[in-house]
Amino acid sequence: MATVLITGANRGIGLALTLAYLKQGHQVIATCRKISPELAETDAKVYENIDITKIDDLKKVADECPAIDILVNNAGVMKGDNLENLEYDNLRWQFEVNTLGPLKVTKAFLPKLSSRSKIAIISSRMGSVADNTSGGSYGYRLSKSAVNSIGKSLAEDLKERGITVLLLHPGHVRTDMTRGNGLLDATESAVGMLKIIEQKEHSQTGTFWHTSGEQLLW
Repeated sequence: MATVLITGANRGIGLALTLAYLKQGHQVIATCRKISPELAETDAKVYENIDITKIDDLKKVADECPAIDILVNNAGVMKGDNLENLEYDNLRWQFEVNTLGPLKVTKAFLPKLSSRSKIAIISSRMGSVADNTSGGSYGYRLSKSAVNSIGKSLAEDLKERGITVLLLHPGHVRTDMTRGNGLLDATESAVGMLKIIEQKEHSQTGTFWHTSGEQLLW
């Protein structure tokens, strides 16, 4: 049985990941800003009122939690923005949550990780520079491109410690964030990502994967 910590676990992909890991018999520590009825009904150890951008919130959880085998940086936000309607505060907000958030989380829980632990960062194909053929979504794209860079740096920095870092694209998932549009439901996405996290070896640290198993371009 592994101990898994998941951020943003109250709904959508985070909740689906929580349910999938619990179904496999693992211990799940779930953090969120506001607990949902669905999360409350699970056997996960839930920490509510946790803002991943606030180091004191993260320290409170890190001080109490046991050793972690799998750290899933899932919490994220998206605000639609285009060139004609840019609001720079929204860009900064997305960067703070989607980019600096996973770095702060990883730093806070690093003492709880050991050799053979894995860190999964839920990124997005929209962060791929090579795959950008439609433009727009400036804040979300820049935040996910930057977190890909952070993930790659973490992979290099933690390589000698035996900690594996994986960047994951969940697919186009039907969630509140996508207003119910998408090709996959959250459960399908979560099952695919769990398989990748389980199967990838340390030699593959610092790589970027679609939930389908396809390796993605940066």
